[in-house]
Amino acid sequence: MNDKPPCDIFRDTWVRYLGYANEVGEAFRPIIPGCLVRFSYGIAFSYVFGDTMDKGFKMFVKGCGGLLQEDGRPSNVMKATGDALIWQTLASIVIPGITINRLCAYSGRALTKYKRIPSPARALLTVGIGLASIPIIIVPIDHGVTFLMDHTYRKWVT
Repeated sequence: MNDKPPCDIFRDTWVRYLGYANEVGEAFRPIIPGCLVRFSYGIAFSYVFGDTMDKGFKMFVKGCGGLLQEDGRPSNVMKATGDALIWQTLASIVIPGITINRLCAYSGRALTKYKRIPSPARALLTVGIGLASIPIIIVPIDHGVTFLMDHTYRKWVT
């Protein structure tokens, strides 16, 4: 009689942190080449697509783990897949990526006022601000995207 839901490898394990790779890339943008920032987005998108395929496959095969907790009919598979893709894209890539990018850009610009701080130190401070903000922004963004999905997509597809 175990009421505990099964472990979701994409959301309940360390694999979830792969979705934050682009935030780390954005935080390091002032000191690394742009190709590495783009690579971090590739890692994050791979995570998003992996989770999306997982949720669609679970709905298809077992009829569980999806949006409506129903059988694996094609419409339910599409709903679950769409839900995972939209939620993950917004919560793991788009909103946090823009947030960290802008936070680092604005903090880097603000630090240029302090000419006594050498330029490399200002860049490292900007990276530190970006990295420190990641744990702070994740939960509000996740809750905000869930609220948005509950009031848009999830209402429309039921």
